[in-house]
Amino acid sequence: MRAVVLRAGQLQVREIPDPVPGPGELLLRVLSTAICASDVHFMDHPELGIDDPTGRSLYDADRDVVLGHEFIGEVIGHGPGCSDQFPVGTRATSIPIRLVNGGADGAHIIGQHPDTPGSFAELLVVAESIARPVTSDASDDAVALTDAFAVGEFYVRSARLEPGEIPIVIGAGAIGLSAVAALARRGVEPIIVSDFQADRRALACKEFGAHVAVDPAERSPMDVWRELRAERNLWGPAVVFECVGASGLIQKIVEESEMGTRIYCAGGWYTGDTLDITTATRQGVTLQFGGGPWPQDWYGTLDAIVAGDLDPTPSIGMVVPLDEVPDALDLARRSAGPARIIVHPNGDHT
Repeated sequence: MRAVVLRAGQLQVREIPDPVPGPGELLLRVLSTAICASDVHFMDHPELGIDDPTGRSLYDADRDVVLGHEFIGEVIGHGPGCSDQFPVGTRATSIPIRLVNGGADGAHIIGQHPDTPGSFAELLVVAESIARPVTSDASDDAVALTDAFAVGEFYVRSARLEPGEIPIVIGAGAIGLSAVAALARRGVEPIIVSDFQADRRALACKEFGAHVAVDPAERSPMDVWRELRAERNLWGPAVVFECVGASGLIQKIVEESEMGTRIYCAGGWYTGDTLDITTATRQGVTLQFGGGPWPQDWYGTLDAIVAGDLDPTPSIGMVVPLDEVPDALDLARRSAGPARIIVHPNGDHT
């Protein structure tokens, strides 16, 4: 099969052996897959894959790694011991992990381990036990975005917003939009979104339900929050969803926060960062890092997409074939592209 292969720090699109489904595994022909910032982080910070104590990811410069972990495919084969739940031709997707020996020996993140090739390829293997059939008329591209939108669902569910609390979403990229969508589906109002890019601010408001857009180059989103709090007589604490991961940003949010602010850190800090604990203590903030999405968030988001209750496709700004994935990943690295870039490894389809 053809695939986007990472080896010795370099990306190539080339032929590699077809994956073989093991016991209880499905072989998929990939229909649609999405580029995620995690793909770029894995490439740019190989030390995290070399020294991952969980064993879920592994970077080895001398072995091929096929990236990609947000996908939907068509079942074209079965490993030994599969049931009849997924006949050939069934569309299917999965949480992006591959169970090792049925889960007895842990799991690998799909697309971040040499033994678990990802979805930037024509073919992909997934575990039948955690896969889900997609039988509705939801588009392939919409289903491929399940994983990203499950991240926002996890953080919003974790926040447990109460009446009188106004959320602030920092960053309107893929994860920021997912947080806005999760808030809007719960009927939360008003939702503040902050991003330097005007087109992303507009997308968050027009397509995903944000109410107030802020350019942080002109105004602090916390100042806007203070104004809204007074105007609407909503006196609960601020609830901040940080969806950027830029160095120093959490410290800035903490410094600007009012007492009792809750900060949910959805951005990825792969180069590390520092925080003045004294300031955080004085401000009385609560911070939550990572930890999701949990299966309930992932499958719940899939159900919402399949039912038509959530349409993530307005976040898509580009669709590319396999050969253009290296350039598209570079766009994602520089935050120079659209919120989401979709890949069709086997060409366009209906």
